[in-house]
Amino acid sequence: MFYFAFSETGPPGADRSEGRPRNGFPGRDSDKAPVLVEISVMKTPVAGPTAPVVVDRPQTDETAGLDHGWNVVVWNDPVNLMSYVVLVFRRLFGYSEEKATRLMLEVHHQGRSIVNTAPRERAEMDCYALHRHGLWATLEQA
Repeated sequence: MFYFAFSETGPPGADRSEGRPRNGFPGRDSDKAPVLVEISVMKTPVAGPTAPVVVDRPQTDETAGLDHGWNVVVWNDPVNLMSYVVLVFRRLFGYSEEKATRLMLEVHHQGRSIVNTAPRERAEMDCYALHRHGLWATLEQA
């Protein structure tokens, strides 16, 4: 049980028509004594053990695959010099002079070349770095 003390006016909606003092205690003269109200609280019964829930898993053909990588593709443009493209490939990817030259010639003759294959986040950073150096580059899934 809980007991609550209200102010001298008593609990909200208290009946004062019986001629009792405002504090709710008959025979007492003090108007400032608190009014005590008794409130009982019932406990709700706790449910017993329940049966386990069976969940049917849907049959799907989808499989969670790993990221097989993304290709960074450099496209031919009429603006950049061949020597500059070789320099950018060497600086960004750490390629040797021969490999950077071979990739540059592939871009020049075929119009495009895959210069790197990496996970998506790394490939996006490489593509952005190529853009900062003025080269045309895109991503495609490997």
